[in-house]
Amino acid sequence: MVGILCAGYLYFDGEGFKSGIIFYIVTILLFIGTITMALVSRRERTKTKNILVIDKHEENWDKLYIENEKTYNWFLVALTIIVLGAASINQVFLLFLELPEGLGAESHEMSMILASWTVGGMIASLASGGLANKIGKSKAILLGLILAIFTPPSYAFAKDASLMVLVYGLNGAAFWIIQTVGFALAGDLIQEQKRGRLLSRYNTVMALSWGPAGMLIGGPFVDFQINVLGLQKQIACINAFYLSSIIVALGTLLFAVKIAFKS
Repeated sequence: MVGILCAGYLYFDGEGFKSGIIFYIVTILLFIGTITMALVSRRERTKTKNILVIDKHEENWDKLYIENEKTYNWFLVALTIIVLGAASINQVFLLFLELPEGLGAESHEMSMILASWTVGGMIASLASGGLANKIGKSKAILLGLILAIFTPPSYAFAKDASLMVLVYGLNGAAFWIIQTVGFALAGDLIQEQKRGRLLSRYNTVMALSWGPAGMLIGGPFVDFQINVLGLQKQIACINAFYLSSIIVALGTLLFAVKIAFKS
């Protein structure tokens, strides 16, 4: 979040890149993050862990493990659809912010908008644990999914940066509720002996949000509308927001049928 804010203000029509200030800040932040992670991991290794031993010879446990793994696989399928849909507009959103016909945001306004996604996610991550314990993990994820469905179409109606900060902050909250509570749900479904391998699949699905979704869905969809259909960039971006909402809704439906309503 600090990096986004600093980059937005230091960009200054490219001067931040020319002087190298932005790169220095990134290096410093990475260095601080590395030291923090090293200290935390060292502290965690000193803690003792209580391990619950389960009798693996009981047939009931075997059946439960098999059923849970099937549910987990459906969860990953639904999550793949959801992540592809939600992340398909990451790059398109940046284009929309800069378009004069879109939001027409300046660099410092863009930094505030992008930072709001992180702030919303931080607040949601802190609150989602208690929320999941109170209403259940599946219902908490459904709450995040509802936000993920309705926030992208709202981008088109945000007429100034302050309103976009609010809407994009809610989208950040949605994503981090899904990721945080989803990780906890995955841990409940996976037996201890397979936890490393199966949780790596969860992380692989979440990694789709880092670029592949935009390259496979959002970018080509916008380019097709502009280059083939002759639509304006603004309209093409807004249509991409609606497509994102539809894809997330399909993944939500699958999650509700296969996981939430069965639990």
